[in-house]
Amino acid sequence: MDFDLRPRKIDLYIVRKFITTFFVALILIIGIVIIFDISEKIDNFVSKEAPLRAIIFDYYVNFVPYFMNMFSPLFIFITVIFFTSKMAADSEIIAILSCGISFHRMMMPYIFSATLIAALSLVLNLFVIPEANKTRLQFEDKYVKARFASVGRNVHYQTSPGEFVFAESFSSWNRTAYRFTIEKIEDSKLVSKISAESATYDTLTGRWRLKKYFIRDYNADLTDRVRSGRQLDTTLALSVDDFYLTENTVETLTYHELNQLIAVQKMRGDANVKFAQIEKNTRFALPFSAFILTIMGVALSSKKRRGGIGWNIGIGIALAFTYILFLRFSQMFVHTDTLPPGIALWLPNLVFTIIAGFLYRIAPK
Repeated sequence: MDFDLRPRKIDLYIVRKFITTFFVALILIIGIVIIFDISEKIDNFVSKEAPLRAIIFDYYVNFVPYFMNMFSPLFIFITVIFFTSKMAADSEIIAILSCGISFHRMMMPYIFSATLIAALSLVLNLFVIPEANKTRLQFEDKYVKARFASVGRNVHYQTSPGEFVFAESFSSWNRTAYRFTIEKIEDSKLVSKISAESATYDTLTGRWRLKKYFIRDYNADLTDRVRSGRQLDTTLALSVDDFYLTENTVETLTYHELNQLIAVQKMRGDANVKFAQIEKNTRFALPFSAFILTIMGVALSSKKRRGGIGWNIGIGIALAFTYILFLRFSQMFVHTDTLPPGIALWLPNLVFTIIAGFLYRIAPK
């Protein structure tokens, strides 16, 4: 078995084929997707008078890295299946193995190429795409459709240790929460409670203005003191943005910001923390798929088939779409509290790692 890792001409040949085919396929498919996306959204662009410059630079320039990264597993698998099948059909793989290069050694340039693409995907996930998504989503909010929705009724938050906020409903039109309550608990005992008919957020001062409020302080001797008034300004670790779903906003956060949001939402007991946890684990699980799908692709297409490369490409597309669907479906395990995010989002990689290991084991040596 040849484990000589010194670079050879065949390594450069495979790496060049891998990277070139990957980006050519990427450009072609992205071009087709953009054409379909324009045809779908052209009515919105025209009716809302979206400037051409904004359409190109604010939307599509930021749409490309988002789409490219989302479907990178599909592109990688199709790339490997396509050019490896062609090499097998032209008897190039037989020639490589006949020269004394083992099947394991032949995998090295594939793994190197997959590492480059995985690193690119990780950089896009952690640094480029969050910033791009900010501009893209702002464009969609203005010229396509609003993506953010109010969290609705009966909202519970823990704003700080021992301080809990409840709002029966929230109006995004006037930034006002109704039937607003603030409770303070010490040593598992309720020490004070503020109830207000409404609470309006002042974006200039960052304070909440309570109207028609009642303050009830509870003493250790089981007596209480009640105060009331027409208006009271108070500061809370809560802003109007916290009353909106974070399913889309998590896509705009850097890795550091995402960790901060998860810590705050866990402390508050916010159910929307699932969206941030899904986003965080997906950013790492998706790049790792480059290695799994590369190994599967080589194992499936390295053998010369009588029917040509069409059969290999068909199998490759089917498995790639199965992986992408499994990755999306695994999010349901988080939403239904079946599995923790760290397990649910990595489950597709685990399953397909086993499949890749089996295929690699039975691949022609």
